[in-house]
Amino acid sequence: MTAQVITKLRSDARDNRGRILTVARVAFAAEGLDVPIREIARRAEVGVATVYRHFQTKEALMAEAFAEQMASCSTVVKEGLAVGDPWNGFCLVIEKLMEVHALDRGFARAFTSPLPQAAGLAADRDRTLRLLLELVRRAKEAGSLRGDFVLEDISLALMANEGIRAESPEMRVAASRRFAALMIQSFQANPVPMPLPPAVRLPLSRGQ
Repeated sequence: MTAQVITKLRSDARDNRGRILTVARVAFAAEGLDVPIREIARRAEVGVATVYRHFQTKEALMAEAFAEQMASCSTVVKEGLAVGDPWNGFCLVIEKLMEVHALDRGFARAFTSPLPQAAGLAADRDRTLRLLLELVRRAKEAGSLRGDFVLEDISLALMANEGIRAESPEMRVAASRRFAALMIQSFQANPVPMPLPPAVRLPLSRGQ
C-alpha cells in the first residue's frame, strides 16, 4: 500500500468521524438521546459499522458530541464561583446553565439523566456538580439562598427548562430566561419581587 493511499484512507476516516459527530450533535440537540445509531449512520452517509469503528458505544459518541457543552457548563460554574457576591454568582450560573440547556435538548437530557461511568460525561458532570455545590454552600452561608435548597432543585429546574417548546432557538432562549428569573426568585431566602424578562408566546398560549 503506497503512502498516498494510506494518506487518503486516513483523510477519509477523519472526514467520516467529523461527519458522524456533526450529524449526532444536530440529531441529539433536536430530537433528544433516543436517535438510533442506525439513523445517525444513515444521515452521515456511512455504515453502522463505520460509526462503531470510531465510537465503540453510543455513550462514547454522546461523550464526544457533548464535550463542548459540558466544558461550557464547567466554565459557567467557575465564573459563578469567581463572582465576589455568592448570590450574584449563583444567579449567573442558573441563567447561563438554562440558556445552554435550552439550546440543546440532547445535552439537557444527558446532563440530568443517569449516565454510565464509561460514558465519560458522568465524570465530567460530577466535577461540575461538585463546583456547583461549593457555590450553593457559599450562597447559603451568605444568607441569600434559602436554607432548604438542595442540588436536586437545580435538576428539577433544568428538567422543566428542557421541556420548553418554541418556534425557534431564539424564542426558546427568551422563554428560558423568563423561567430562570422565576426559579431564581423562588430559590432566594428572602425573595424580593423583580420585573421578569418579557414573556414568550408558546404553543399553550395560542388562541389567547
